[in-house]
This record gives sequence, C-alpha cells and structure tokens, in this order.
Amino acid sequence: MAINWFPGHMAKTRREIKENLKLVDAVIEIRDARIPRSSSNPDVDDICGNKPRLILLNKSDLSEAKITNQWIKSLSSENVKAISVNSISGDGLKNIKPALNEMLKEKHDRKKQKGIVNIIDRVMVVGIPNVGKSSFINKMARNSIAKIGDKPGVTKSKQWIKTKIGIELMDTPGILWPRLDSEEVQYNLAFTGAIKDEIMDIETLALKLVERLQDSYPERLMERYKIQALSEDSLENLNNIARKRGNVISGGEIDYNRVAVMLLDEFRGGKLGKITLERP
Repeated sequence: MAINWFPGHMAKTRREIKENLKLVDAVIEIRDARIPRSSSNPDVDDICGNKPRLILLNKSDLSEAKITNQWIKSLSSENVKAISVNSISGDGLKNIKPALNEMLKEKHDRKKQKGIVNIIDRVMVVGIPNVGKSSFINKMARNSIAKIGDKPGVTKSKQWIKTKIGIELMDTPGILWPRLDSEEVQYNLAFTGAIKDEIMDIETLALKLVERLQDSYPERLMERYKIQALSEDSLENLNNIARKRGNVISGGEIDYNRVAVMLLDEFRGGKLGKITLERP
C-alpha cells in the first residue's frame, strides 16, 4: 500500500500550528496508547521546537498498562512529559494540570513576581485524526463543544475552549504526514481506525490484523473465538474465526467482508482485551 493522505485542510493546519505557536504556553499532543509511534506526527517535533509538550497516551483503557508505562518513560524528557489518559471516562485527566505546572514553573514564577495571581495556561491541542482529540476537549470543558465523530477528520477549524482548571485549549484539525511510507505504520493506523476504512481493502486489513495478533497475542484470538490451536497460516486462522462466528455464505464459503468488519470492530472496541501493537 502507498497511501497518499494529505487533504488540503491538513496542509493548512500545519501552517496554522506554526503561526499560532507563539500564542500558547505549551502543546498537548494526543496519541493512541495502542500505537504511540504510529499515531505521532513526525512534523510535531520540528514545529513545536522547544515549546513544552505534554503527550497524552489516550485510549489507555484499550492498551496494555505495562507497555504504556514503558512508553511514558521512553517519551519523557526535560521538555516533554507523557501521561496515560482515557478521554471517555476521564481517567488520568487530573494529572494534566500538575504536569503543566511542573513544565511551566519558571513562567508561572515570573508571573507571580509581577503580582499575577490568576494564571491561565494557554495550550494548543494537536493529534492525528480519530485519536480522541475532540473527546478529550469535551471532557476537559465538561460539555460538548468540539465536534465528535468516529470518522477521521471531523474537526476542520481552530477554536478556543475554556476549562475550569485554569487552562484554555486551542483545538486544531487532525493532521497526518504527507505520505505514509512505512507499511507497518499504515496498517497500525488502519487497524485503529485513524485511516478511513473506505480507502482500505478491509479484508486484507483483517488478515493482516490476524497475522499480527497470532504473533503478539495468540491467546487473545484463541480465547475470544474459541479456537483450540492457531495455525501458522493467518488465512486459515481467519477462516476458523469466520466459521466460529457463522460468517459463511451458501455452500460453506467464507464471507470475508463480514468477518473482516466483525474482527476490526471487536479489536477497536477492546473486546479482544488490552492490546498494544508497538513497543518502545
């Protein structure tokens, strides 16, 4: 697959981020805890420069906690901190303000010396499509301000959102890089729904997911689909999953579209358990 994924609004977003960076104290970058590397945007490091950055490993309820903690240690540095969150339930969001206070301590101290007591942190929120950015903003604001959708690319323009904890959030549309050259990254994004299913071969995608899971989490496939033993052949395993779920058509042929949709839905919904597809 050579997916060209750079709609016009994404090019505009990248320009806007550079232009508006001077308006904010820090950047919150949201990634998918299941694929922290693939769900990052390589441009962000360059664009943000030395601006303090807080990386939120979102959807942590779907990822393996032990590996998420490894990612937090790996990603954190002097100017970058990482924490795990779940924007739907709100888990971990209480750690955002203390993390920002720590990163912005010098700036806060200077303001206090000038007699400024009510300090508001202005923060830009960035992230690839469908990583949970709008859900995060709505949870922080405690009402549905940002548009939410389960399709990539719902947010199309910049907007400011106030919270009750001394943080103002600048929302930006989701961004990806101009070309996805790594096949592994392409599939990781597709598995988790960051790339629209409409531009993928969903049956091949399901087969690739089985291939990945039979190597990394074989017990999850066996337990979920009541398979006694897995084959080394991912197609045979997919066929067995289809038969167990009744995804067959007349004559006993496999309905690959049905089994593909079912498998991807169950993976994305966490029904196969907590799974992380990338290690630091």
